[in-house]
Amino acid sequence: MNSPSPITAPALRVCDLRKTYDNGTQALKGVSLDVAPGDFFALLGPNGAGKSTLIGIISSLVNLSAGQVEVFGTDLVGHRSDAMRLIGLVPQEVNFNLFEKPFDILVNYAGFYGMPRAEAERLAEAELRRSHLWEKAQVMSRTLSGGMKRRLMIARAMMTQPRLLILDEPTAGVDIEIRRDMWRVLKEINAAGTTIILTTHYLEEAEHLCRNLAIINHGQIVTQGPMRELLAKLDVEGFLFDIDGALPAELPVIEGTTLTAIDGHTLDLDMPRAMDLNRVFATLGSAGIRVRSMRTKSNRLEELFVRLTGDAPVPASAPTPVAPNGTPPAQPRSGGQP
Repeated sequence: MNSPSPITAPALRVCDLRKTYDNGTQALKGVSLDVAPGDFFALLGPNGAGKSTLIGIISSLVNLSAGQVEVFGTDLVGHRSDAMRLIGLVPQEVNFNLFEKPFDILVNYAGFYGMPRAEAERLAEAELRRSHLWEKAQVMSRTLSGGMKRRLMIARAMMTQPRLLILDEPTAGVDIEIRRDMWRVLKEINAAGTTIILTTHYLEEAEHLCRNLAIINHGQIVTQGPMRELLAKLDVEGFLFDIDGALPAELPVIEGTTLTAIDGHTLDLDMPRAMDLNRVFATLGSAGIRVRSMRTKSNRLEELFVRLTGDAPVPASAPTPVAPNGTPPAQPRSGGQP
């Protein structure tokens, strides 16, 4: 693969990437994808699909068996140190010292990469403020809430000012309000020019944040492209109708749709995307059914995900391998072959 100029290179280029473990398991079977500079990119797939292996290889924690990975035009195998300076990784599991203060965690992390202390302290304050953690800068990290710990991990990853930030299930296990606050932080980071790759099982999160996506299953990319274009290909959409009064004993038949009663006051409708909803309302009205309110039935990305993988997303996945205590990962063993 000819390497493009770093000025025009993708933020991430993966070409025919393969990984076979010692036990013969083929985790990746020729994965290829490009992530554009400045993109907010979703990498999705069911458990065991190969996401964690792919992230592990990109972040240089897992050796590849074959193929090539470039980060802004820098070959990961041939120029590992240069490539890794461009990457920040936020693993799924909290892995910093809980008996250290957030400010010290960030400053010491930057020190591992040779940043002068004065510069590290200045940047630590900026990142803690962006993450709404400045008021907690001098408390023991073990006292932070789960959401605060997640935001601290993002702030720590940004201390090296990476051009590519990889997030593995960054909001797993936190409630929706905390999740949305983290979305704000991530949007701000992306708007400032940092390319972000996100893995998540909260598909509404991917649909809300990401402009492009790839879905991996059984070690292969099954689809990739702009979020809007992929979702636009879905030809069926679903709605839930809240009804005033009781439903009739028999529901009207609307050709081309599936209409079922969830309970005595709620209808479930699947209809072709091209169908006019006014036709549905007219038919329901003729049957004496008054719709009080309506809402979309399910996340469109979830529908696409299930169609392509046959699996419903679950709220947890195997964590990405990480170095202990938030220190930079050790050099992988030589060889690269399983």
